[in-house]
Formats: sequence, C-alpha cells, structure tokens
Amino acid sequence: MARLSFGVCFAPDPPPSRWADLTKLAEAQGFEYAWLFDSHVLWQEVYPIFTLMAATTSRIKIGPCVTNPTTRDPTVTASALATLNEISGGRMVMGIGRGDSARRVLGQKPVSVEQLEADCRLIRDLAAGREVSYDGVKIRLKWAEHELPIWIAGYGPKALRAAGRVADGVIIQLADPAIIRWCLQFVREGAQ
Repeated sequence: MARLSFGVCFAPDPPPSRWADLTKLAEAQGFEYAWLFDSHVLWQEVYPIFTLMAATTSRIKIGPCVTNPTTRDPTVTASALATLNEISGGRMVMGIGRGDSARRVLGQKPVSVEQLEADCRLIRDLAAGREVSYDGVKIRLKWAEHELPIWIAGYGPKALRAAGRVADGVIIQLADPAIIRWCLQFVREGAQ
C-alpha cells in the first residue's frame, strides 16, 4: 500500500523570499512537497521562486501546481524544469492541467485533454534528456539527466484517464470521499 505524504501549496504573491522561507519551514516539519500556483497573470512568475526554494532546502520536492502546456511552450517548460532539477538535485515535480486559471484569465479556453497528454509525454522525455520529435524536428536536452515526475490535475473522466496513462500522480482538490472514489475509478481505467 502506498504511504500517505503531505505537501503545502502557495499562491506566489510578493515577496518571493516568503515562499522560500515557508518551504524551508515545511521541510523542517516533514512535508514532502512544496507547490506554487502557476498562473502568470494572477501571481508572480514561479520559476525564479523555485530557484530560491531549492537553494534553501535539501529534501522537499518542489513544483508548479499547476502549470499548463501552452502558457509556455512545452520545450521551455521542459528546459526550465530540467535546469531546476539540476539545481535542486533532482527534486522537481510538475503538476500540470488544461490551463483553467492561466488561460481563462486571458480569455482563452483550456487545452484539449489530447494535447495535455501529448505534451506531458514530450515534457517528461525532453526534461530527462531523451530525444523527442517536436513539430517534425528531433531535439534533445543533452545535459538533462533527472526524471521528472508528472502529476495531472483533472476532474472529468477524460483528464483522469489521461492521468492514469501518463502521470505519476493525480491532483484532485476535493475532500469528499465519494467524489474522490469516483475520480480514482477513471485514473485506474487509464492506468490499465
């Protein structure tokens, strides 16, 4: 049986140093994850803050909760997280979704589940240094060497099945046990 772990999630309002300090405190209290909301128009840019968080800690895993595959080109996301993985000693994780908050605030619709799933595969491989085909061009981050765990945020059956197929975890921001069981049935279907 999987063990239960806990994390903290912050909305990165100024000052950035606050999130590094709170991540250090969370690590000292035994939390396993420290996440930042990633909606660039609503909050501060998370990637520089991740550097601060990594520099002040040694064990806690760090990542966006959640990013999306179109605010930044997926190759930019892969490169940024691979670089942060090098800085942090392999402690980066990526929470990713369809872009509900980041895209809607710009008047755009969330991306399709199919695009989300394809971009998760591309980001995972590229961030780990494996060659990918991007718009018909073979590319590789030759210096990247750490695997990047991916967690997909989703609530509908299609997104939850995609999480089961391509993700290491699923982000479900609900507390009702019956709804969680309902969500997990689709994750299991996707994993089979």
